[in-house]
Amino acid sequence: MNQIGLHEAKTRLSELIAKVCEGEQFTITRRGIPVAYLTPVSIADQDDIEKAIEGLERLRKRCVLGGLNIREMMEEGRR
Repeated sequence: MNQIGLHEAKTRLSELIAKVCEGEQFTITRRGIPVAYLTPVSIADQDDIEKAIEGLERLRKRCVLGGLNIREMMEEGRR
């Protein structure tokens, strides 16, 4: 994994993101001490994110309180 200083990472962020999209990984350091990793999002992470969003959407559709759904309660609160 390549190391890059924080200042240089800020200066070259677009370039680093392009390299990360190609599969490279970077350790960002501050005064030589690792503080963050810049890595591509894995396909497994994307699948987990999509499943979580689908679960939240299913939950939103079935949550009802006193005959009102969440959207109706939000609209009522705005009045």
